Amino acid sequence: MTGYASATAEVDLYQLVWEIRSVNHRFLDVSFRLPEELRNLESRCKDAVGAVIRRGKVDANLKLTQSPDHRPAVRVRSEALEVLLELQDRVLERFPDAGPLTAGEVLRWPGLLAESVPAPENLAQTALDCLAEALRSLKQARQREGSRLAEVLMARCAGIRGIVAEIQPRLGEVEHRYRSKLLERIAKLDLELEPDRLEQEIALIAQRLDVTEELDRLASHVVEIEATLAKDEAIGRRLDFIIQELNREANTFASKVQNEELTRHGVELKVLIEQMREQVQNLE
Repeated sequence: MTGYASATAEVDLYQLVWEIRSVNHRFLDVSFRLPEELRNLESRCKDAVGAVIRRGKVDANLKLTQSPDHRPAVRVRSEALEVLLELQDRVLERFPDAGPLTAGEVLRWPGLLAESVPAPENLAQTALDCLAEALRSLKQARQREGSRLAEVLMARCAGIRGIVAEIQPRLGEVEHRYRSKLLERIAKLDLELEPDRLEQEIALIAQRLDVTEELDRLASHVVEIEATLAKDEAIGRRLDFIIQELNREANTFASKVQNEELTRHGVELKVLIEQMREQVQNLE
């Protein structure tokens, strides 16, 4: 399912910002972009995502910046300053006319200044806590979309049930009409057939064209879909399988019927099932 969430946290003078996006995918595919200081957290972050999301392509981006409400704390590295002063003394011994370093030159010396950074363990724990908050928001967003998709699927189930209910009372009439047409064609051919033999052949044909079992299984699969949608767990793959079975029964029904109206109903069934199949790809 699609979704977006973000979360922000601060540690010492730094700000952490998680941004997480998820889109539809048959399996769980997670990718991270982490700052260098926290790259060793990737496996733990993947575990955290996997505990919340079972299906989808997830892109997670963590930004580490200085907090806008604080000035960076900077200190002079004492050992670096001592080394620099010793070097200056040596240079002045060789070149007495050279002037001493100015304060600005000293401060620009590479490695002399050090910015305070949070302790690694504090930074890592804050990043994980912030990720958990972002995942809670993402889960809520995905649940809202899941509820909407469940309503769509329930409406399609109602449509299939309505078509099946409309077909079932017509089966006897359709069979009788088919029998009458078959007898008329035989009469036109002016063939002399044994009545018992004729009845047997008609019964065999009627059996091959009977769609009662397909309609029963269609109704049964609809009930199973509705029961699955009511479960509080990952249901996407189970629904994938049920939709495949539903489509198989609809295809068998459409191949058997020899009636224009029932053929139209078969097309309507297949359209509804295809719509359901597309929506199920978005469910976890």
